[in-house]
Amino acid sequence: MSTFVLVPGFWLGAWAWDAVAAPLRAAGHRVHPVSLPGLAERAGEPGDFGLEEHIADLAELLVREDLWDVVLVAHSGACAPVGGVADRMPERIRRVVYLDSGPMVDGASVYDLWQPDFRAEADATAVDGRLPMPSWEYMAAHGTSTEGLDDAALARIRTRLTPHPVGAYRDPLRLTGAGSALPQALVSCSLPLEQVRALIASGHPWFAGMDRPNWELRELPTGHWPMFSRPADTAALLAELAAI
Repeated sequence: MSTFVLVPGFWLGAWAWDAVAAPLRAAGHRVHPVSLPGLAERAGEPGDFGLEEHIADLAELLVREDLWDVVLVAHSGACAPVGGVADRMPERIRRVVYLDSGPMVDGASVYDLWQPDFRAEADATAVDGRLPMPSWEYMAAHGTSTEGLDDAALARIRTRLTPHPVGAYRDPLRLTGAGSALPQALVSCSLPLEQVRALIASGHPWFAGMDRPNWELRELPTGHWPMFSRPADTAALLAELAAI
């Protein structure tokens, strides 16, 4: 049986993993869904939370719960804090899984990945150091597919979203390279795996190294939020990757 730490993307909390965690636990796995500082039930915590605080919070979880041999899962923008803690505590990690996400490079921020107009929109709409999620339509227009989710599901999800701390996506990630040799996996959901392989072959800097033996590539065709659109299949694929 495996130990999972599930880190959700922007605006989400541990609740986002409920339908994924349930079948994993039913199969006997140990599962720790995460709400990062300033989000979900932790939205009222005082402080200006940056990337360092999010990395430190994950590190503290691993130590507090005495977690080893962890399958560390990053959805979307969680790639930055997950990459940071894997770099600092590689001895505790069995595998890093990027779920419709990907690894960050040293010195980059999630903000750097965004299109210029999306960055401008974020700069204009952030309030008191927190960024509300734009409309579903705006997100879809910028490449974050809502495939597999009907209007009722989108409305339910919207009621639970919380504004994301600005520092968490503006701060650059600093890496030593200590976690680069860990077993890693990319699960492509909203981008066809064929396209991912083409980007790897082209030498695209954001996909560098994914042709190495420590990488597994998988496809789970759906939108950008597979924990909502295909939760049972997401759980099954995570369990498969943990068993490799």
